[in-house]
This record gives sequence, structure tokens and C-alpha cells, in this order.
Amino acid sequence: MTALPRVLTIAGSDSGGGAGIQADLKTMLALGAHGMSVLTAVTAQNSLGVQGAWELPVEAVRAQYRSVVDDIGVQAVKTGMLASPSLVAAVAGLLSDATAPVVVDPVSVSKHGDKLLADDALDAVRNTLLPVATVATPNLDEVAQLTGIEVTDESGMRRAAARLLGYGPRWVLVKGGHLPGEAVDLLTDGGEEHWLRAPRHDNRHTHGTGCTLASAIAVGLAHGLPVPDAVRQAKDYVTAAIAAGFALGAGIGPVDHGWRMRAQT
Repeated sequence: MTALPRVLTIAGSDSGGGAGIQADLKTMLALGAHGMSVLTAVTAQNSLGVQGAWELPVEAVRAQYRSVVDDIGVQAVKTGMLASPSLVAAVAGLLSDATAPVVVDPVSVSKHGDKLLADDALDAVRNTLLPVATVATPNLDEVAQLTGIEVTDESGMRRAAARLLGYGPRWVLVKGGHLPGEAVDLLTDGGEEHWLRAPRHDNRHTHGTGCTLASAIAVGLAHGLPVPDAVRQAKDYVTAAIAAGFALGAGIGPVDHGWRMRAQT
């Protein structure tokens, strides 16, 4: 048998299963990769929001990372919820010597507006984590926190991407899903510019979109795709997952990570 690409997620747990580590591993499985995990935080979370969050000790995060990387090895890494300055710095330090591509999803708030990143961790994200990123994937709220730019149109997306590239990632994907109209994202390395457009689906059940997209990009990179191709493939996957999102609990349900499997039956 041909070995599956190995993809590592470094992120928090979503007990409701829609986002975080759970969404990452589901995405990796759906797209033909072997997913592995480094848990950074545990949340009590459901369709209504986050009721509690507890970060793990830095020592536990380092030990998980070394356990996986030193024995199994990885072909791509995705980061999500890192919670605190100490965790951001620790993960950035671990990834500074990584040879595999790194997708950084600078998670700061949940779908419901619950804070998942301490305010004093933003400098650590800018100065230590973004410089190790092959691709950074902020949404517009995260863009505003990291750059101070409130994006209201596509020209603003271009300005924000330039500011973010100044922090050191090789590529930036500014996700414009919060803008009205079609779902448009901007991928750029400062030279190339790719505008990725998709129809907006009338479905409120979109929990886990950002985690899913970043994980799908990481899988594409682990398969050896160039960054633009990995991002396009990931956007196609997550667009269909949003269309198939389903009600769960009394609030916002998740995207459907297994839509391909169900489409074939």
C-alpha cells in the first residue's frame, strides 16, 4: 500500500465536534491523509458557544509534538487555537526548524464570538508564528486584530494582505467570507495574486469553516500541490461542506466534513 500523507494539527479541542482538532482530523480523513494531533487546549463547547476553555501546559504541547514528529514524521502542519503568548511562542519555536509546510490559522474568536486567544498573545502571533507560516489564513476579524485594518471591500483585502506579508509568512489567504455578496478570498505572496470566488450558500450552519479550510490546505500541501492549487482545492471542498452543513443542537451546526462520502451513496 502507498503510505498516506501525514498531517499534524496543533490546535484546541471542540467537544461539540464541529471545529478544532475534531474538524481537522475529519477533514484530513475525508481528503486522504493520516491526521495526527497536538492538543493545546480543551473547550466545553456546543452549538450555542464556548462555555469554558482550559489551555494545556507548554510541556505537554512540546511532548506531544516531539512524540509524533520524532517517530512518525509529518508532511504538513496546521495550527489553530493556541490561546496564550506562551503557547504561541512554544509552538512557533517548535516549527522554526520544521521542513514541512505550515498552515497557520490565527484563531482568535469562535463562530459565536467567544474569545479563544488572549489579547496579549497577538504580538507573539505577529512576531513568532506568522514568520514560520507557509500560508496564513486569517478571516476579516483576525485581520483587523493583527493589522488594525478594518476590511470592507476587496481593495481593503489587498492592503491587509500586504500588511500581513510584512510579518513574514510566505503566502497570505485573506478570507472575505464576512463581506456581502459572493464568498471571495485573496491569496497572495506579494507577487502573485489569486482571487478565489464561490457562490454564497444560504445556510447558517457553518461552524468549523476556518479550521476545515486550513486543514484542507495542509492536506493539499502534504500531497505535494503548489500553494495556489492546494488553496483552490481546499476552497472547493469547504464550499461544498458549507452547502451541506446541518443543524445540530439549538444553535449553529457544523459544516459537513463527510459530504463527499454521502454524495457517493
